[in-house]
Amino acid sequence: MTDPSPGPVRAVSPASDGPLDPDPRADPEPRTDPNPRPDPDARPYSPGLEGVLAAETALGLVDGANGRLLYRGYPIGQIVERGSYSAVAELLWTGEWNPAARLATTPVPPAVMATLRELPKTTKPMDALRTAVSVWGATQTLDWPPTVEQARALTSFSPSALAAFARVRRGLGPIEPDPSLDLVTGFLAQLNGERPDAGTARALDAYFMVGAEHGLNASTFAARVIISTRSDVASAVCGAIGAMKGPLHGGAPSEVVEQLHRVGTPERAEAWVRDALDRGERLMGFGHRVYRAYDPRAAALRRVVEAMEHKPEWLDLAIQVEDVALRVLAERHPERPLKTNVEYYAAAVLQGVGLTPDLFPATFALARHAGWTAHVLEQVAASKLIRPDARYTGPQERDLPA
Repeated sequence: MTDPSPGPVRAVSPASDGPLDPDPRADPEPRTDPNPRPDPDARPYSPGLEGVLAAETALGLVDGANGRLLYRGYPIGQIVERGSYSAVAELLWTGEWNPAARLATTPVPPAVMATLRELPKTTKPMDALRTAVSVWGATQTLDWPPTVEQARALTSFSPSALAAFARVRRGLGPIEPDPSLDLVTGFLAQLNGERPDAGTARALDAYFMVGAEHGLNASTFAARVIISTRSDVASAVCGAIGAMKGPLHGGAPSEVVEQLHRVGTPERAEAWVRDALDRGERLMGFGHRVYRAYDPRAAALRRVVEAMEHKPEWLDLAIQVEDVALRVLAERHPERPLKTNVEYYAAAVLQGVGLTPDLFPATFALARHAGWTAHVLEQVAASKLIRPDARYTGPQERDLPA
């Protein structure tokens, strides 16, 4: 279908957006533009779009300089202390804070389940989740424009799909969702076959809350680009999952676990940290592209982890390694603040609730569903195709060889 005709067409000048001047070849004294448009290729190039304002959002404020994260104005520390993931999702989707909000997991459609059963047992959980969302989208009637109801439906379905895949690959049968359980508790019940204790569910719920939204990160930008073409919400979230799958975005918590296993004991922490930095290795869980202060999500998760009934055995090690790492990093890089980021204590929560490290990135993706879909809705309201320019650096026009 083509767009309706806009009516009579007139020539428009790229420089003025007004009618074109007459052909200067027919004018003995052609006029010059008193306000010539700058050469577009002279515009500054920002690799990775760093520092480029590509969207306006009312959803989240990431204040890296001061270590603040706000969801629609509310500090993340207060949200984790008094809220739930269901309340956070509704806040992002609707703008209303309702601590009593409920969001339960929903059944996996037969077509999705059949596809999950056909995947090799070696399939990465992120690939399985992306595939499940794609098939789910093909089974739905996702009319334009996307709606809050669509966002709820997708966010409620995905935990069931990931839990089903995790069980199927172990030779176990999937578990139907319990509509009486909130989303995070229901996910753990479907994953492990039993209802988790309150402390475990609370810890993972806190992780979902801090992971729900974080500005215009790579995966969120991917979702906004896709939906700006008037594609559907499932396609947008598939693209976001693909972006998050990259280790520079969604894989760090599992690497924190591996790092702490290599350290081994608190006594080895200082020597290990110094040797790693001498080798030019990156300390996983420290430093962030945006935050120049202690990541507020890490602070919120540390409080939750320290209150867990079933703490991971290496929690004390993690705390001591953090103290050493912050001291040595400040000594080595006084000009560049490198503080603890969310992945450091996310690893403690995810392992503490019984997840295997290969499930960490996909669980992060589940948490980010609320933010992705909220950004989808916001981009639809902006009604603007995202289409940046590129500077051409290839050869000048030339003829093909004879």
